[in-house]
Amino acid sequence: MSVTYEKHGPTALITLNRPDKLNALTLKMYDELAEAFESARCDDGVATVVLTGAGDRAFCVGADLSESIPALAEGHFDISHWDGAHQKHTRLFKPVICAINGLALGGGFEIMLSTDLRVASRTAQFALPEVGIGVVPAGGTLARLTRQIGYAHAMELLLLGDRVDAATAHRMGLVNLVVEPDEVLDAAMRWADRLATLSGNALEVVKRSVLQLGDMPLEAAFHAEALYGQQAFDSADARAGLAAFAKREAPRFPSRGHRR
Repeated sequence: MSVTYEKHGPTALITLNRPDKLNALTLKMYDELAEAFESARCDDGVATVVLTGAGDRAFCVGADLSESIPALAEGHFDISHWDGAHQKHTRLFKPVICAINGLALGGGFEIMLSTDLRVASRTAQFALPEVGIGVVPAGGTLARLTRQIGYAHAMELLLLGDRVDAATAHRMGLVNLVVEPDEVLDAAMRWADRLATLSGNALEVVKRSVLQLGDMPLEAAFHAEALYGQQAFDSADARAGLAAFAKREAPRFPSRGHRR
């Protein structure tokens, strides 16, 4: 398979594994990536997901144009078929960390935007070059980008299509952390290990609520937030966490099977 799925303890490591083609996505790989996300969602033993690309040249340079563009141009393919890979309408409410070890262009950039935490190599580069060939980044980016970073930065990326380096991506708010090339995956896995010690229920409530409250009017969002908050406060994890806090002990969360 060109998308590999491995479990490292409570972490699911998903790797785009086509390094000789800069991890460009074939139509089959889009399906495989969607299936990998679904496998992580359904596995109670998975606490977090780390997504990366094989090799040190690219995370992903997007769709394999030799395959996808003819299919789209001839009307033989519906772009919504890629929704699972782009995590549109996602039900995966576990944290997803992206380890960006090189180029993140086009569809690769879009898949990065579907993740929650992002670690980038100092040598990584980012771009949305679609307008240069007469198409647009419709893998979630037209909806997500201005919700994640400032409007002016988003439009610079969307309209000009220029590449930006990791430092600029960090300044724009596209990535959380920039590290040396040989530290990218280790940094992502350290975050994954840390997240696996926290309340799975609380992390799920946070991610679900953030994804769903953003488009609500403020008063409605406050009401929904209270419901989400109550869901967390009433959970077994909250009881365990509060009891441990009172005793100044490390919490043993039921959602983690008492994993520490």
